Amino acid sequence: MRAAVIYESKTGNTARAAQAIVEAFQAHGVEASASPTTQVDLQAVSEADLLVIGTWTHGLFFFGMGPAGEMNFLKMPVIDGKKTAIFCTYAKNPGTTLSKFEKIISRRGGDVIGGYAIKRTEIRDGAEELVGRLMGALDKA
Repeated sequence: MRAAVIYESKTGNTARAAQAIVEAFQAHGVEASASPTTQVDLQAVSEADLLVIGTWTHGLFFFGMGPAGEMNFLKMPVIDGKKTAIFCTYAKNPGTTLSKFEKIISRRGGDVIGGYAIKRTEIRDGAEELVGRLMGALDKA
């Protein structure tokens, strides 16, 4: 199995989460790589059995929270039919970021099978939890 992680990062937290997700996949024996939305690795995306796409949460705390970098995700290659998981990083509260992000990724053709919000102070644990859930869901499929 191969996984490609695509992320939008402003301060580096989401980039760190993407790398931690790659490492967690590799610990499960899954080939994985990460790339930012500004330099999507098209070959990795085309060869991936699973895409994991992440963003950071922006907006006022507890009000107007949502996924950042929407335009970069809308410029991504079409991902029709690819099993896709989403994640966001956040400081205080992700609000409705994941549900809004799912709509964006679905418009690009992603078959969203799940998502997870990762607190920026718990990146390693959050990445391992996300990958563990994905591996369990894919084993059942």
